[in-house]
Amino acid sequence: MKDQSSFIKELSTFRKTLHQYPEVAGEEQETAKRVVDFVKVYEPDEVISQIGGHGVAFVFKGEKPGKNTLIRAELDALPIKEANDFDHQSCVVGKSHKCGHDGHMVMVAGLAKQLQENRPKRGNVILLFQPAEETGQGAQAMVVDEQFLKLQPDYAFALHNLPGYPTGQVLLKQGAFAAASRGMKIYLKGNTSHAAHPEDGNSPALAMSQLIVGLEKLPDAFKKFALVTVIHAQLGEVAFGTTPGEAVVMATLRSFDDDTMAKLVNVSEELARRICREKGLEVSFEYVEDFSATINDAEAQEILVKAAKDLSIDTRTLTNPFRWSEDFGRFSQVAKTAMFGLGAGEKTPQLHDSAYDFPDELIPTGLSVFGQVITSLHY
Repeated sequence: MKDQSSFIKELSTFRKTLHQYPEVAGEEQETAKRVVDFVKVYEPDEVISQIGGHGVAFVFKGEKPGKNTLIRAELDALPIKEANDFDHQSCVVGKSHKCGHDGHMVMVAGLAKQLQENRPKRGNVILLFQPAEETGQGAQAMVVDEQFLKLQPDYAFALHNLPGYPTGQVLLKQGAFAAASRGMKIYLKGNTSHAAHPEDGNSPALAMSQLIVGLEKLPDAFKKFALVTVIHAQLGEVAFGTTPGEAVVMATLRSFDDDTMAKLVNVSEELARRICREKGLEVSFEYVEDFSATINDAEAQEILVKAAKDLSIDTRTLTNPFRWSEDFGRFSQVAKTAMFGLGAGEKTPQLHDSAYDFPDELIPTGLSVFGQVITSLHY
């Protein structure tokens, strides 16, 4: 039987391997295989693959009926070129684990050892590895998959490492933990003309300008947190002899709850329609990277709080939700969910920074918290 220190070293080595071979959302086939090869050594009762894409679940069954607990990690990396030159740097050009999903995976995979050595007394424990978290598509694809529906989780837990906080500090938040967000594309269509005769066409230039200014002012009218960030705009093509006839404005919408998000979408569309109507333009919309708000259920959150207290871990209770988004919110459709943060160091590069690398010293803390949650529910 492996002692804990040698096992942590093994998990660190596994993490570095995952870091070397990143796969972005929708391409996680080899990553999933590596996880399967690692976890199956610990004899899960059931391995379910290809859930919602390349997702995989490992089920450890209890001796008696009871609650089903799901612990989630993410499989995907980011389309970011790595700036580090250490031995385990990414071997894939333009792709790297800059959100720490490699670390999240090994912490959840590491729970398999505990579950093999001490099978649940009651209920089932599900170690779930989700694809396509970064695009906001993976969790939704999983929760509607017939294979997932058979798992019937009562609780679902996850973590995210957080640079800027003391290493190993557990960050807790009741209610909203992370924001809802949605990528909005607004297409404006007029008519082209020769640049010498702009009066013969209908350029969306003025409408585009008004829309950019107007969108970012919309949240001022909201009582609850709302944010619109224009991230890109394009007018026509680079053709000096042509008056543009088309434009696109792209923005990210954010809120701390899904109802506010729905209202923000509506007023954004209304603004675009009004401006285009006044300018005689056609308008259409497209949405991408749709994330629900991550809301911690009160009961599930209390289980996390008790686990941290039982372990005497340094904790911090947050006042405000995080403005970034997390695909984990979708699992609240099917289970009582709770997510916690894990401080990754106050001087660690921020998430999505090309110089970021998951701190391996977090592995024991993540393992301990998840392990204590499992113990409280299944023993």
